[in-house]
Amino acid sequence: MSSEWGRIGEDGTVYVKTSDGEREIGSWQAGDAEAGLAFYVRRYEDLETEVALLEQRLASGAGDAAATRTHATELLGKLPTYAAIGDLDALATRLTALLEAADAKSEQAAAAKQQARADAIARKEVLVAEAEQIGADSTSWKAAGDRLRAILDEWKTIRGVDRKTDDALWKRFSAARDAFGKRRGQLFAALDAERGNARSIKQKLVERAEELSESSDWKQTAAAMRDLMSEWKAAPRAARDIEEALWTSFRAAQDAFFSRRSGVLAERDAEQSENAAKKQALIAEAEAIDLSNTKAAQAQLRDVQSRFDEIGHVPRESMRRIEDRMRAAEQRVRDAVDAEWRRGSAESNPFLTALRERLAEAEAKLERAKAAGDAARIKKAEDEVAQRKALIPDA
Repeated sequence: MSSEWGRIGEDGTVYVKTSDGEREIGSWQAGDAEAGLAFYVRRYEDLETEVALLEQRLASGAGDAAATRTHATELLGKLPTYAAIGDLDALATRLTALLEAADAKSEQAAAAKQQARADAIARKEVLVAEAEQIGADSTSWKAAGDRLRAILDEWKTIRGVDRKTDDALWKRFSAARDAFGKRRGQLFAALDAERGNARSIKQKLVERAEELSESSDWKQTAAAMRDLMSEWKAAPRAARDIEEALWTSFRAAQDAFFSRRSGVLAERDAEQSENAAKKQALIAEAEAIDLSNTKAAQAQLRDVQSRFDEIGHVPRESMRRIEDRMRAAEQRVRDAVDAEWRRGSAESNPFLTALRERLAEAEAKLERAKAAGDAARIKKAEDEVAQRKALIPDA
């Protein structure tokens, strides 16, 4: 019994045909020659499927280049002695090409790593340059100090710089911070010498706070009050008794304003609580959308979103929870639309179609084996079904 890629001799010896001639791969004594050929052809098809999956995963980016190379090398090493009937030369060619592709992917990854290092160095160089400018020129002491701390926080997040380069950049950054700290220290030393001016400065702050305490422009005035507080803290201290008296007057003006504002904001909070209830009702409507018709579901979601956006503000402490629930309801509809699209995409994939056809054939064999009551055939058919299912995503 013979085929294009192999044969079974009269004595049961099994041969495969390659470019180097026939090669003995086994012996078939379990049944007729046709069944034997089919068995060895299936072994080839299983190997071919394994190669195809390696190719697909590497091409899609889902497969690691190093792992793909290792697997492909193992398969290529098996081919000279592999017991299967099929075009083994073609598989060898594909595996060789796969190894070359994996090497190319590895080179790309190495290049990406090198580029990431260069990018990290460039980011730190930009931060160092900014820190050096602040250390040399900046007189916005609080803002500049905050910025230097932010630069340090960002610096800690940057990885991938070699030790020598990182040390050199760190020395420059540290020197810039020291220069800034020295200039700021000199300035505040001079301000301490001018403590006599502190009384007039803080008296003016008290007067401004008292003027603002009657304002009903809540947002702007609150910001102005906070600014006054920042100015107060930045100003030099007067003598202790004068400092305490001025602070009492300044704080009383601030308390008067914020107390009035709290009463007004309480009314606003009640309105916002009502808005929160309205939005939660709309979220419940969105969560209950029927997904059996995705186009209708999308239209219904857009209507809910439109009404949701028309509702005013909600309490700050509820905002994140409400927004998260609404986003989850929206994602539910998007997931349904995506799932429908993926089903259509999967049905048009010829490779998956072929795998499903082979699975159907294996399942049919299993049913016939069960009908015959042959335990050995049933076990063999069950193993084949399991192997086929393992090759099909979401099977």
